[in-house]
Amino acid sequence: MRCCFDTSEYTGVPDTEPCEKTVDVPAIIRGLDALYAQGREAEAQDCLERHLDEARAVGDWRAELSLTSELLGQYRRSMDEKKGLAAVDDALALVKAHRMGRTVSGATVLLNAATTLGCFGENAEALPIFRHVCRVYADNLDPQDYRLAGLYNNMANAHAALGERAEAEELFLRALRILESLEGGKTEIAVTLCSLAELYDAADPEDARIAQVLERAWETLDDPALPRDGYYAFMASKCLPVFDRLGFFLYANDLKERIRDIHERS
Repeated sequence: MRCCFDTSEYTGVPDTEPCEKTVDVPAIIRGLDALYAQGREAEAQDCLERHLDEARAVGDWRAELSLTSELLGQYRRSMDEKKGLAAVDDALALVKAHRMGRTVSGATVLLNAATTLGCFGENAEALPIFRHVCRVYADNLDPQDYRLAGLYNNMANAHAALGERAEAEELFLRALRILESLEGGKTEIAVTLCSLAELYDAADPEDARIAQVLERAWETLDDPALPRDGYYAFMASKCLPVFDRLGFFLYANDLKERIRDIHERS
């Protein structure tokens, strides 16, 4: 078990002093997006790690924090537990050292860290961090802000992994209400519905709601207005194994073809 998260250590006045030398993070992210769109994830990881070393070398802690947060997501994609958990420690240390814990940007990094803990099975350790992020977001964001939906989804996954199904369902439903109120976010709706299907299946494989939510997820993914781009492929890849495992093979096969076509075009 990792050290318990102590929210009192993440207070104070945030560090606002400019860094003497900086790294161009937006340009790095644009390059990453191009690599992800082509399914070149190993290259994306190498790129992030190389630029993170650069940020550390020049003393740009803000870039270091941003790139560490990006790497947390990449390590979840590649399922690199050793590097992922090391990056969690790095992210927590940076947020604490620069007193960013009560800012939205700092809380978002903490959310990414907690999600990574959950990805690698440390769900009990993730929940106090999720709760801290809930407080920061509640104090600073509109109740319908898109970022809250992401928080609720990831926190729900942690509860589900711990067998706390009622808490997980409530959080998934909160996320759905936010996503359905927004203009975009349709692929995220599909992922949330697939998570609900898995939650219902874990409790009762005969639950009629499983088919209902998976049909809704498919209708969302099959919307012809959705751009069939790299982001669609990434989100569809999260839904595909759920359709496959729960017996919706035609939908799973269709998604496989769509993902392959997107990567071949990129």
